[in-house]
Amino acid sequence: MTEADGIAAGAGDGVGEELSRARVALGFTVADVAQQLKFAARQIEALEQGRYETLPAGTFARGMVRAYARLLRLDPEPLVQRIAGRVAVPDNTDAVASARQPIPITDSARRTNLVYAALSLALLAVIAGVLFEWRRDRTDAARLTFVPAAAQAPAPKEPAQLASSAVSVGAMAIGPGGVAAPEAAATPAAPATDAPAALAEGVRRLRLKYERESWVEIHGRGDKLLTSRLNAGGTEQVVEGRPPFSLVIGNAQYVSLTYDDQPIDLAPYVKVEVARFTLD
Repeated sequence: MTEADGIAAGAGDGVGEELSRARVALGFTVADVAQQLKFAARQIEALEQGRYETLPAGTFARGMVRAYARLLRLDPEPLVQRIAGRVAVPDNTDAVASARQPIPITDSARRTNLVYAALSLALLAVIAGVLFEWRRDRTDAARLTFVPAAAQAPAPKEPAQLASSAVSVGAMAIGPGGVAAPEAAATPAAPATDAPAALAEGVRRLRLKYERESWVEIHGRGDKLLTSRLNAGGTEQVVEGRPPFSLVIGNAQYVSLTYDDQPIDLAPYVKVEVARFTLD
C-alpha cells in the first residue's frame, strides 16, 4: 500500500490521515514507527487507515493514538477525542457484577472441607501429645533432690576394727614377786571379705558410693534402664550390665564411681551439680 492509499483510507475521521501525513513529513516509514512504539506494523497501518475494529479494545486504540501523536510531536488529546465515537470503551459492569457474586459451595465440597479439617485437628492432637510426653520425660529427668551444704550431716565413718590391745578381765596371772598381772587377750582375726562374684562375658560392673543423697539414672546397651532411683547418703550401690552405659548423676560432687574397680573422675562432666556422660 502506498502512502497516498493510507491517507485516503483514514479519511473517515481524519485522525489516521493526520498521523500518516505527519509521519511522511518527518521521513518515517511505517516500520520505523512500529519499531519505536513497539507495535506491529500491521497495527500502525490499521490505525492510519481508520480500521479500529481490527485493533484490540478501545482503551488500547486510544493509547496507541496518544503514543503515535507524541512520537510525531502532535497534541494527542484532540486526536483521542476525535476517535472517541468510533472506539467505544467496553462495558465491564456485567463482569464486575459476576465477580462480586458469592461462589456457590456444594454439599460435597463442604463434606470434603470438613474431612480435611478433622484430619488436620487429629494430626495436630497427635503432634501435641508427642511433644507433651517428650517434655514430661525431660522434666522428670531434670527433677533432682539435692541436700543443701548447711544441712549436710557428717559422713559416717567406716567401722573400726577391734583394738588388738583389748584386755580379758577374767584372765589374771601371778608374776614374780606375787604381783598380779593381766593376761592379754588374743587379737581376734578380721572377718574374711567375700570376693566379688565373677561377671558373665561382656558384663561390666559399676560401683557408686553416696556421701549425700543423690538421684541416679543409668541406661545400658540398647537404652535398657538399669536403675533410676534416689539414693540416701552413706549408701553404696552396685550396677551390672552391658556397655555402653549412659549415666545421669545428681549431687555428683558427693558421689564416687568405679568402673570395673577403676575410679572415674566425675568432675569434667558436672554441670550445675549434675553429671551426664557415657562409659563404653
